[in-house]
Amino acid sequence: MRRPVLLVVAHGSRDPRHAATVHELVRRVRALRPGLRVETGFLDFNVPSVNDVLESLDAEGVRDVVALPLLLTRAFHAKADIPAVLAEAPPRLRIRQAEVLGPSPLLLAALERRLYEAGLTPADKSSTGVVLASAGSSDPEAIAVIADVAREWRHTGWCAVRPAFASASLPRTEQAVRELRELGCARVAVAPYVLAPGRLPDRIARGAAGADVLADVLGPAPEVAQVLLERYDAARTPVLTALGA
Repeated sequence: MRRPVLLVVAHGSRDPRHAATVHELVRRVRALRPGLRVETGFLDFNVPSVNDVLESLDAEGVRDVVALPLLLTRAFHAKADIPAVLAEAPPRLRIRQAEVLGPSPLLLAALERRLYEAGLTPADKSSTGVVLASAGSSDPEAIAVIADVAREWRHTGWCAVRPAFASASLPRTEQAVRELRELGCARVAVAPYVLAPGRLPDRIARGAAGADVLADVLGPAPEVAQVLLERYDAARTPVLTALGA
């Protein structure tokens, strides 16, 4: 029985760094799971579109697809945009929408990887306050998830962890940096909880001007690629069961 195709559904951006990072992440996923067909479709700005990929797969005779939102929280895109696009797919395709990537312990490991790559060491944790800086959302569920991630990460040994948002919600990155200074943390680091560069990550970087350390976006970190495969496997199992595999 052939495995369902993994379709990574990315938001897209006018910033060319976004698509380049998405493609690099997808290449890492392919390297981790040889033989798995992985395609990429974008909701906006970039090509190919999700619709174009689905029509192409249908024309080839593919019948089973796992559509995986390249998102860290369940906000509007995961709840509305992506289901609406998938509903327009050719009717012969059997599509399951996988869960979003977060939260996951692997994503916390990826955040720490990026902080250590930016110059911190494990010995710095107890004296370092971290701003968990996300893109932001007007969806209360998504905001609550970010707050939960910050609390969980704090328990791994950091001096403190504060959530911050580049849009829609408060506090902003610069406000959270000031709060950690006032709290007395010896150093302050900003960890962007975003997958790829773009307008909002750039806003996070500007807000990190008063911090000691600014980590890179999660991008193609190996932990992120592993989360993609975990979400694919979890969504794929019901497909195989339904097919009698």
